[in-house]
Amino acid sequence: MDSGPLTYAIGDVHGCAALLDALLKRIDDHAGGRAHRLVFLGDYIDRGPDSAAVIRTVSRLNWAEPERVVCLMGNHERMLLDALQTPQAAEHWLYNGGEATLAAFGAREVGDLPRDTLDWLEGLPTLHEDEARWYVHAGFRPGAEIPDPDDHNRLWIREPFLDGDHDFGRHVVHGHSPQRNGRPEIRRFRTNLDTAAVYGGALTAGVFSDTQGPPVKFLQVRAG
Repeated sequence: MDSGPLTYAIGDVHGCAALLDALLKRIDDHAGGRAHRLVFLGDYIDRGPDSAAVIRTVSRLNWAEPERVVCLMGNHERMLLDALQTPQAAEHWLYNGGEATLAAFGAREVGDLPRDTLDWLEGLPTLHEDEARWYVHAGFRPGAEIPDPDDHNRLWIREPFLDGDHDFGRHVVHGHSPQRNGRPEIRRFRTNLDTAAVYGGALTAGVFSDTQGPPVKFLQVRAG
């Protein structure tokens, strides 16, 4: 591994605050004082036991060091924000795990969530890049302009992004599509770090150097 800064990209957390705390400790231990960046790939909320604690952790890291800590939006954050607009969108969000988020915040409905939390979520980007990689929650549509400018694709796409190997000019680091075996999916042009933490899998960080696109290592924590 080269001696330059490392980037740790973290997959879908979904309210698993204890796993997140443990993974951040592993990252600190692994970095060993070496300069490093954090990129969170979205889906901090819903389904898991403590979305409020996850949001507190990642937002404080982001606010304290915005140049070093990047937090991307996931489709679950988008669903929450859409739930503020119409009853139908609110029903869709609740069906997809939103009730666990309301419970974690002690809220009865989406409009009761803290204003600073909603403002922070609204400002999250859907893409981050460095010289070797694109970081995105879900992926890109093959054949689209690079990087795909469509936020819906960035937040929601599965097929045809997951079908086959598509070269987007840089290695794509993403989550969104849970790997129920608890292992990251490593392909020629992309790496999927959603290892189904909320379904009993693992919470995973991919470790990336500045000299190559694919990960050089993975760090994982599991419940129990």
